[in-house]
Parts: sequence; C-alpha cells; structure tokens
Amino acid sequence: MQRRHLLAAAAGLAAPTILPHLGQAQGNGWPNRGSIRLVAQFPPGGLVDTISRLIAPPLAQALGQTVVVENRAGAGGVIGTDFVAKSPADGYTLLVSHASVHVFSTATLPSLPFNPVNDFTHLGMLVEAPNVLLVKASAPYRTLADYLEAARRVPVRYGSSGIGSAPHLLGVMLGAEAGARNLDHVPYRGSAPAMQDLMAGNIESMIDPITTNVAMLKDGTLRCLGVSSPRRLAQLPDIPTFAEQGFGKLTSSQWLGLSAPKGLPQPIAERVTALIPQLLETPVLRARCEELVTLPRNPPPLGADFVTLIREDIAVWTSIARQFNIVAS
Repeated sequence: MQRRHLLAAAAGLAAPTILPHLGQAQGNGWPNRGSIRLVAQFPPGGLVDTISRLIAPPLAQALGQTVVVENRAGAGGVIGTDFVAKSPADGYTLLVSHASVHVFSTATLPSLPFNPVNDFTHLGMLVEAPNVLLVKASAPYRTLADYLEAARRVPVRYGSSGIGSAPHLLGVMLGAEAGARNLDHVPYRGSAPAMQDLMAGNIESMIDPITTNVAMLKDGTLRCLGVSSPRRLAQLPDIPTFAEQGFGKLTSSQWLGLSAPKGLPQPIAERVTALIPQLLETPVLRARCEELVTLPRNPPPLGADFVTLIREDIAVWTSIARQFNIVAS
C-alpha cells in the first residue's frame, strides 16, 4: 500500500511547470549532449526515489535536456553514492544525496569508499523529513509516556531501517534519556520489512522518516507517539513533538540534497545551484512534498552553506554514535 502511494507520485509529473530556461552560455554550453543521469541510491518506491522522480521533470525543462532517474541501490545507499563519487565531473551525473549516507553512514561505519564532503560538489539541500515513532492503532500505548513506562518494565522492541541508521540512533537516545532500559532495537534491511513486522505484531514499534507513513497515519492504521520536528506538523497537528514531551535532543531530520562528483566546473555548479530554489517551488513538486510532509527549508541551504550543514551534522552524529558505541557493518 505504501509503495502504491509513493509510486503514484510519478502520475502527476506530466503536469506542465514553468521554469526559466537558462541560456547555453552558462555552463560552457552544458548540457549539449546525451541525457543527464540523476542517481537515486535506494530502491524504487522510497523517499529518495520519490523525490528524484519529482525533481527530474522540472530540472529537465529548465536545462532543456532529458534527465533520467537511475536507481543504484545497495549497501544502505553506499553503492550508488560511491558510483557518483567516481563518475566524471562533467555535469552528466548528479546525485540525490541523502543524510542517511553522507551523515549517518559516515558516523557509524568503520570506513567508506569515499569522503562524504571532499569527494563531491554539494549543490544544495532539497527537502528534509522528520522521523516518527510509530505503533499500530490497536497498540496499548496511547502516549509516549505509556510507551516509555512499559519499556522500563518489560521488553519493548522498535524496528529501524538498519544498524547505524538515524532511527536506530534516535531510539538509543530515547531509551537513554527516558531510562527505558528495555527499549530494544531490531534492525531490518530497510523500512519496508520493518513495517511488515510491525503490522504482523512481531515488533511493538518502529522509528522511521514520516514520508512513507503519512497515508497510514491519516487513515488511522498507525498511531504516532512523537515526531522529531522542532514544532508540530501543520498537516498532522495532533502529533506531539519529542521536544514538547521532554526529549529535545531528539529534534532532527533526514535531508535530501543535490550533489555531483568533486571538480564539477564552476559554471555548471553555479547554474544548477541557482535552479534549486525554483525547482522546489514548482507546483507539482510542492504539492506532493506537502502530502508527504517532506518539505524544503526556506531558504534552502545552498553551496557552501549546505557543505557547512553536512560537516556539522557529521560531527554531531559521530559524537552520538561514539557515545553509545554504535558501529554498523
């Protein structure tokens, strides 16, 4: 059901959008051959794939060149990200970069085949998604307080998309802050199998980006006990934040950005970076992002500001991973 909701994003992409066509003089004549590859480093149907397919049509229109989304999944996004890091810096290979890889994998994996900052030309942030703590609507936990009280007495399991993922670290922080020593992490190879086990009753809860879960929150299949946004979400105002429930350290998000291999010629980098705010305001993309509660910042961090944000996030989450001795494999 979730997959259908996400793949439906592509259905609305035929609607025309109006973006200025920047002249060929910018970018030394680029693009003037073939198509531009936009790499999504996770499988079809998820957050990265959805945003990639929303960004591709207006980007193609603005550049006057075909933009093809290419899924290169594997190793928690590392394979696709490494592919882009090692691709020619000619403007014909771009990446929808993800905090999951550039921040959380950096913080928790012993090593990566690329440097998350220096091996890329980071152009700007696209959108960000808060994380949510989910239980089935039939669960006995009506509030976060109920949930944590249970986890102080008996084992309560939470699923995540894997060891070292943002949901894993948030769950560890929540358990430590609340003194809920029986809050047990169950890692999965992605959000989809974790959700299957949650719905089957094999785990009691799950922490996940809100994006793929909005439909089931709205139809009452799931209950959310807390959201990691700094303020309540306008689209789901009844969900309390972790911060207002006494857990301000759990305020965070998972961002997606637009990046390229290091050494991208400056005229191309400047051209694409300048397009990002316009892309984020195209009506189809904006409306779909509102539905998914996965929105751009206003204004979006671009260029050097985006790089600074990535460096700061890496420092914060590396410290947390070390504090709790979390090492992914």
